[in-house]
Amino acid sequence: MELRPGDIAPDFVLTDGSGEKHRLSDYRGKPVVVYFYPKDDTPGCTKEACAFRDDNPLFEELGVRVFGISYDTPESHRRFKAKYDIPFTLLSDSDKSVAKSYGAAGLIFPKRVTFIIDENSKISKVYEKVSVTTHSREILDFLRAEGDISEE
Repeated sequence: MELRPGDIAPDFVLTDGSGEKHRLSDYRGKPVVVYFYPKDDTPGCTKEACAFRDDNPLFEELGVRVFGISYDTPESHRRFKAKYDIPFTLLSDSDKSVAKSYGAAGLIFPKRVTFIIDENSKISKVYEKVSVTTHSREILDFLRAEGDISEE
């Protein structure tokens, strides 16, 4: 399934590193960034997560929730978050069902793809080509340019 801007984002319930379940629809009313990444604690994925970490205060100021999703276990996410002081939520899609519903499933690892989801659960942007070091800034720039979010 290929999702495009204007499509409704598939709802999901996934578990984070502390065992807490997160349902996407519970965050309706606020913009959400859902980024799929291949694997915890690998070079590219660490750079991407650390860039989101460093920009997290900007996302928080704008009321945007960030979720990283991979096939890793909740325990792997807990360790990865602790090692790199990652403040946002990492979710475990160990059965690959969410990655499949978003068209982000790969044979061994999820594809590196990001979805910006607006406050009405519609996809406003899909990033299929990602530079791990500048991606979070691209997202912030897009949100501001589209007028979905404005700096306060």
